[in-house]
Amino acid sequence: MRRLDLCACLLLHTFGCARPTVTNEAPPLVWNVDNLKSIGGHVLSVEGAPRVLETGAVAFDGVDDGIEVPALPLAGAGAFTIEIVFRPDTDGPPEQRFLHLQEDASPSRFLIETRVRPAGTWYLDTYIHTELDNCTLVDPQKAHPTGVWHAAALSYDGRTMRHYVNGREEMSRELKFRPLTHGRTSIGMRINRVHWFKGAVRTVRFTPRALPPSELLRP
Repeated sequence: MRRLDLCACLLLHTFGCARPTVTNEAPPLVWNVDNLKSIGGHVLSVEGAPRVLETGAVAFDGVDDGIEVPALPLAGAGAFTIEIVFRPDTDGPPEQRFLHLQEDASPSRFLIETRVRPAGTWYLDTYIHTELDNCTLVDPQKAHPTGVWHAAALSYDGRTMRHYVNGREEMSRELKFRPLTHGRTSIGMRINRVHWFKGAVRTVRFTPRALPPSELLRP
């Protein structure tokens, strides 16, 4: 056998050739918000009287309706994407913290919020807080219509926090962050039972990596 052929064979034997790359990425965790008993296998704590809609969503009245889930998805994740498919009502309160992930025994948290204007539009407000840093992303100029379905997303890639509406990036900023541990999640309200949401929520999805826009949920 020629020297070059022998070298090629030795390299193939040592390192392999054209082997498929195996990834261990955890799949997204999808919560279908379509009942008032359990979500993602977790028994719910229900405030007020949210309504289950025939469209496979839950409606909240903006006064005292909310859901708490005794779990904090993405615990331990250093990068992530949080998405929610929702329909904000035109006559909802001006400030609604309608998706809140809170670490137990600390103020560290993720928040996805709406700011509703009297003219029938809303804009996105997102927030991440740990003892290392905190960041609010909000731009009142990026407004969207109320009364129709939207998909909002909050992501972190290990360096930069970003948020999106309907797959389009609106804002970003660098952020220092450490992974959260176990905690709780509220839907339709802030976890301390204030800033209630008026509208409906259909889906919440948690992915332990920063998704590109092409992979984000659409309404």
